[in-house]
Amino acid sequence: MKLLLRLAASLACLTAFAAALVHVWPHARDAVAIFAAQDDPALLSELQIRKAVAVDPLLLEREIVAALASADFDLAQSFADLAQAQNVPISVDVLAQLDEAAARSRSMTHLAGRFATGFLTGTTDDVASLSGTVAGDLFTFGDIRDLVREGRHLVLGDEPDRLVLGLAAAGLAVTAGTYASAGAASPARAGLSLLKGARKSARLSAGLSDWARRSASEVVDTGVLRRAVADVSLTRPMQSFGALKAAVKTEKAALLVTAVKDVGRVGEKAGARAALDIMKVADNPKELARAARLAESRGSQTRAILKILGRGALFLAAGAFNLASWLFSALVFLLGVVASIKSLTERLTMAWLRRARARRACADAFA
Repeated sequence: MKLLLRLAASLACLTAFAAALVHVWPHARDAVAIFAAQDDPALLSELQIRKAVAVDPLLLEREIVAALASADFDLAQSFADLAQAQNVPISVDVLAQLDEAAARSRSMTHLAGRFATGFLTGTTDDVASLSGTVAGDLFTFGDIRDLVREGRHLVLGDEPDRLVLGLAAAGLAVTAGTYASAGAASPARAGLSLLKGARKSARLSAGLSDWARRSASEVVDTGVLRRAVADVSLTRPMQSFGALKAAVKTEKAALLVTAVKDVGRVGEKAGARAALDIMKVADNPKELARAARLAESRGSQTRAILKILGRGALFLAAGAFNLASWLFSALVFLLGVVASIKSLTERLTMAWLRRARARRACADAFA
């Protein structure tokens, strides 16, 4: 009787552990895949998005509707592209709204207005305004504008925005490189324009802002700039430009230029707003490089991915503990299954041996 109870207990343990293992196994399998992809931001984001869509099939359609309601056509289109890549159906009504928004955003009046805004003010939040900003910066208008504006603070004894000052100075060096290389340096030029725009509109993360400020401060000789700005004259444009350029330490701009090239690559592959979104979540140049790899792989889907995953699109962060807990649970339940099988096997063997002995004893008694 005791043996039967032990057999029943072993069988119950095996059933419980097996059921628990079946429950956690899909999560543990996904955790293994995500941990294996942690150095590949494109694959990492793909796995996480696939999981999010499986849990909530209407997620992408809701995000499209929300983006359209906030007049952010670029984000709505990014979610539509992501839905297509994930083979997620979107309702006909939502697609019709998306087409109407696309027609409005591509009107010549809208594009011309955004281009002029970017050219004159350096404000960058869409492709048209970025084009205007880069055009102004390529003709050094934007960089000189920012150098003179921030340099006047130095002349007046006020504290300038040293990040914008350094970026404008680096911009003069990059612009010269753009012309010299027939456009090969254009990602850096666009990246500098985007970084300046992000700074002016308070879209830089705290970590990236601190790093960029330290790097940019090394690019400008403030003493030379102060004297150059004080002597700026519209009647002597070339002399004034030469004096401003003399304040730029081009040899100190290499690290900053490398980082802004990654920003420019994001803007080139995923759009200006995706680059601005990236600079909200990236804290250092290494994260910008990962973001550039993500944008090169996912293109127009990048903004949607960032909206859903945030910093999790670039690397494992807060979710790593949950993933590890699924793996640990699966391991515990697997060990439980193995131990239960071992116990059940031993008790079945013991029962068989006892029955065999009893049969032999019975046979000897009749012999």
